[in-house]
Amino acid sequence: MSSIPKNFIGYLNTPVLWQGKNSWGITQYSMQKSILAPFNSSVEKRLRLGKLVERFVGFELKQHENIKIIVENLQIQKQKRTIGEIDCILKQDDQLIHLEIVYKFYLYDPEVGTTEFEHWIGPNRKDSFIEKLTKLKEKQLPLLYNPETKKYLDALQMSSETIIQHVYFKAQLFVPIHLKTNAFKDINSECIVGFYVSFNNLKQFEDCKFSIPEKIDWLCDIEIQCAWLTFSNFITELEPLISRQTSPLCWIKYPNGITEKCFVVWW
Repeated sequence: MSSIPKNFIGYLNTPVLWQGKNSWGITQYSMQKSILAPFNSSVEKRLRLGKLVERFVGFELKQHENIKIIVENLQIQKQKRTIGEIDCILKQDDQLIHLEIVYKFYLYDPEVGTTEFEHWIGPNRKDSFIEKLTKLKEKQLPLLYNPETKKYLDALQMSSETIIQHVYFKAQLFVPIHLKTNAFKDINSECIVGFYVSFNNLKQFEDCKFSIPEKIDWLCDIEIQCAWLTFSNFITELEPLISRQTSPLCWIKYPNGITEKCFVVWW
């Protein structure tokens, strides 16, 4: 079994980050439940993780008889310059929906910002949940109403006035070890799948075994039958990543056989 079907299963098992409309006024898409066929579409090699998720969402949507995808990855251009992209416009029953697709990995750092939304940041501290919400609200969703977009909608015989907007926002969340039992009010706590630890604090896990999946396989559920690394070999593989200020997702297996996802951070 190649890693792509395993990634698809991991994608399916990832919950959405909130239900309904959040405090930013952004509405989460509610995917219909159904028995899905195994993912069997061809995928280009070296496809970025975000693009792979878009392929998975398209595949899942196409399994539903009451859903028709009108257009995917619609590039909106002005004078030969791309000003944005609409991920998907679909028709569900008789309703047109503009759908933006997001899949993120966020770590909870209470030292960043002052609100729960602001505490969730990317593993390398380069992005954040609040930045993504801002981009969705101020750029990606308003693109539907841009005058340049009207030309494309006209060609599809559609009007923005009849289209509602949803996001399909899934995430894997990681918290500091001491907050593993913490409850969060603004996000779906089912998205919390592991913890994170600083490279300098790994000594406490020296009796464990580890695996460092490729980034494209971060979606996957933990594979028990993988080539587990000893602590010393794990540190050897980690050191060049940490020196480049890259925080990898890792799988950890405790001596009792229990496994868990974690990020080892350089900061």
